[in-house]
Amino acid sequence: FKDRVAVVTGAASGIGFATATCLATEGMNVVLADIQEDALEAAVSTLQKSGYEVHGVITDVSKPEQIQALADETVAHYGKVNVVHNNAGVVRAGSLEELSLEDWYWVMNVDLWSVIHGVRVFLPLVKASGEGHIVNTASSAGLQATPNIGPYNVAKFGVIALTETLKLELNEAQSPIGA
Repeated sequence: FKDRVAVVTGAASGIGFATATCLATEGMNVVLADIQEDALEAAVSTLQKSGYEVHGVITDVSKPEQIQALADETVAHYGKVNVVHNNAGVVRAGSLEELSLEDWYWVMNVDLWSVIHGVRVFLPLVKASGEGHIVNTASSAGLQATPNIGPYNVAKFGVIALTETLKLELNEAQSPIGA
């Protein structure tokens, strides 16, 4: 995997950091993207001190122009993209009656729209590399709704539908790209 390049959003902690670490351990060049600057710097430093080739990019995935900037920075730094893990996510708890429109917009922009934009922006780049994979993090909330996290449930059901559609379209095209 030494000549392969991966991009992971929400990479400063949790699943994102674990994924970035695993990919780096396998020899991939990894771009870590996160909105939390201090946490991102610490994650990048930790991996670099372990001898891995990684690069950090501050990214607010709720903004499509920042996802485009992440793609542009990745290509400028490494020349290509093979793997994208759209992982960044947030949750806002409260009943449907209590949650504000701002709560809905925030969760949907981070948890669903960022994945839509990530697929739209990165799929042509992964295809151009000739091989690769797009991974979109959902959760059990994308398969079975739970009370008091309505926006999260809706977003994660959407991520699953988007990913299944992407996989079907790639399979139909006999693409070497997986989802």
